[in-house]
Amino acid sequence: MPQKSKPGKLVVEGKDDLHVVLALCTHYALPETFDVVTPGDAGGVDALIAGIPVRLKESGVRAIGIVLDADQDAQARWAAVTRPFVEVGYTNIPLVPTPDGTVVEFAQRPRIGIWMMPNNQVSGMLEDFVAHLLPQNDQLLPRARTTVQALEDEGVHRHALVHRSKAVIHTWLAWQQQPGHPLGLAITANVLMRDATLARAFADWLRRLFASPS
Repeated sequence: MPQKSKPGKLVVEGKDDLHVVLALCTHYALPETFDVVTPGDAGGVDALIAGIPVRLKESGVRAIGIVLDADQDAQARWAAVTRPFVEVGYTNIPLVPTPDGTVVEFAQRPRIGIWMMPNNQVSGMLEDFVAHLLPQNDQLLPRARTTVQALEDEGVHRHALVHRSKAVIHTWLAWQQQPGHPLGLAITANVLMRDATLARAFADWLRRLFASPS
C-alpha cells in the first residue's frame, strides 16, 4: 500500500544534505509531518530552484521548506531562491535571510521557509554548517585545515578551491576512531555535536516551518 504523502515538503540540494537533515530530525524527535526530498537523482541548486513553482502547485501541501548552500555570493543566491516565490505572488519575502531561518506566511498559500547554509548570514555550504558541529577546541581540526592548505600551496590538491571546506571536513572525519563516516552517520554516531547551537537553531526552524495550523 503506497505511503500517504505528508503535508510538508523539505527540499534539499543533494543526498548529503538529506542525510544530515534526517539525522537531526531523528535526534530532535521532530514530528513526522514533512518529507525530505531532493530535486531528482542528480540534485543540485539549479534543479531545486527550477522546481519551486511545481512544488507550490502540489495538492495538499501546506508548507514547503528549501535548504540550499549560500555558496560564494549569499546575496545573489538569496535573490535566486526567492524569485520564484515572488513571481507567484508572495509579496512579503524579506530582502535578506532571517538569521534564525526564514519562515513566511501568506494567505491562501503554503507556508514557506528557507535556510541558506551555513547559517543564513554568511557565504558557505553544508560542510560549513557541519563545521559548527565539531567539538569545541578540537585539536584535529586545525591540522586538517593546515594539511588541506599545504596541498593547495603545493599545487597537488584535486578539489576545487571553492570546496575547501568539504576537503577539510572529510579530512577531519578520516582521522576519527571510525574513519570516513558520511556526514549524516557522523551526526547519528555523535562524532559531530548534535546539540551544537546551530544544530538546535536549525531544528527550531523546522519546528516553526512545519508546525500544524493553529
